[in-house]
Amino acid sequence: MFFKVSAIAALVASASAHMAITSPCPRYSANGENCPALPAGAAYDYSIRSPLAVDQALCKYTTPYDTPSATWTAGQAVTVDFEQGGAAHGGGHCQFSLSYDGGKTFVVVHEELKYCFFGSASDGNTATISSYTFNLPADVPSSDKAVFAWSWVNAIGNREFYMNCADVAIKGTSKSFTGKEMTIANHNGYPTIPEFNGNYDTGLEYYTGAKQITVTGSGSTSSGGSGSGSGSASTTTSKTYSSTTTSGAPIGHGAQTSSATATATVPAPVYTTTTAAAPQTTSAAPQTTSAAPQTTSAAPSTSCTHGVMQCNGTGYKVCVWGKWSALINCGARTACKQTSSSAVICDWA
Repeated sequence: MFFKVSAIAALVASASAHMAITSPCPRYSANGENCPALPAGAAYDYSIRSPLAVDQALCKYTTPYDTPSATWTAGQAVTVDFEQGGAAHGGGHCQFSLSYDGGKTFVVVHEELKYCFFGSASDGNTATISSYTFNLPADVPSSDKAVFAWSWVNAIGNREFYMNCADVAIKGTSKSFTGKEMTIANHNGYPTIPEFNGNYDTGLEYYTGAKQITVTGSGSTSSGGSGSGSGSASTTTSKTYSSTTTSGAPIGHGAQTSSATATATVPAPVYTTTTAAAPQTTSAAPQTTSAAPQTTSAAPSTSCTHGVMQCNGTGYKVCVWGKWSALINCGARTACKQTSSSAVICDWA
């Protein structure tokens, strides 16, 4: 049994408060809607808004739910909802994709390029669009074990790749579907798309030039040439919520924004740095006494990979943009247990 403390979730959110979907429920989400039971041995992911770590596989988790989070029909309108209050980093390129081979390859069924979460150019950090509704292509094949993915390359801030996956069932009559392969960037082994710096065409060539792939309900995948795919829905509606964003200089990680819908204020992480004292030595020379040169040892490096979490007995630390946070205690009679390089749980000691 896991010991859930609200302060723990809030502090983890302060280190990873970006964006995540809530519906359909992504794998291991603690805040998703209509989520299936966790697979045996799995734990809720309280840092689900974090980008993929460099050593993480696509989807972040490769063990699916035992039952689907949603059942869709080919051609129907589907809605993808996002957690409110996340950091949207000026928007960027979002794609919505399906996999029929367990999450190895993904074909795009809809995309919101350039202005995802805003609908137009923005240097804001608070999303004004919290959901997207689009039509599934009418010719996506049936499967009880399809994987739906939302992926995002942010416009402002550290170069990262975000991805949530939900297990879905799809009913259709087509044997196969051909569309663009999902674009992966800012992840280990893939191209880096730089900050947009006001140019929202940045990185578009990786999306418009993506190769065509054909997927089948049985899980087979074949590839074709490059070019625009057929998997982007033609109908899109979006739901908005009121917000106040900061204008002026581009907002990067750690910047503060105000929002009319904000329900809580999370304090910024506190970092500690230790500098070793410089040893002093004195050598005695004949007839005279002279001070030896003073030397100062360098402080230990505090550099780390963003998103990494590290257990330390009864608590844990989170790497936030290259610096370790102060120790976050799990709570009375609990201990921290490492589940991956970017996830921990606080369980009964």
